[in-house]
Amino acid sequence: MEQLADAAAELFAEVGYVKATTNAIAARAGVSPGTLYQFFRNKEALAAALAERYERALRTAHERAFDPALADLPLPEFVDRMVDPMIAVNVENPGFKALFAGAGLPEHLTGATRGLHQAVVGKIDEVLALRAPDLPVERRRTVAVVATQVFGALLGTVVAAPEAERGRWVAELKNALVGYLRSVPVE
Repeated sequence: MEQLADAAAELFAEVGYVKATTNAIAARAGVSPGTLYQFFRNKEALAAALAERYERALRTAHERAFDPALADLPLPEFVDRMVDPMIAVNVENPGFKALFAGAGLPEHLTGATRGLHQAVVGKIDEVLALRAPDLPVERRRTVAVVATQVFGALLGTVVAAPEAERGRWVAELKNALVGYLRSVPVE
């Protein structure tokens, strides 16, 4: 089942949900279409399994990245501890974000993961509230949105980078976030 789900994730990421076929997924997994149908009744069932997998991975990453205990760390370590789990979940699941943000997937499969992505701003806002309690609510929310956008803008580059170069891009992402957060009184 995992082999089929992995093959589906790869194919969905490459050609999109709409263009992917169960025959192509089975071929990618190295099994017959009949084998695929023993475990998944159709393409949507495969996407549902991937949605559950991705939602679990995101929840785990969020728990690590947005732990309230991080609020007391020095700023560079604070950024490290928030960024590393989020980078890891995206590197480990490179096609999932594209898949669940893309067109063609039924709404009932994208809702939970989209909600988790949207919750990131709120989670960052919560941690910033602990770190900088005197920062006005509106300013804090703006900082959370900007930090999320900076992360998102560089995420594709980080994920696409060859493994040997990824560390350089992660370091630049962290430098950008630390520099921005230093310009806001959150230290």
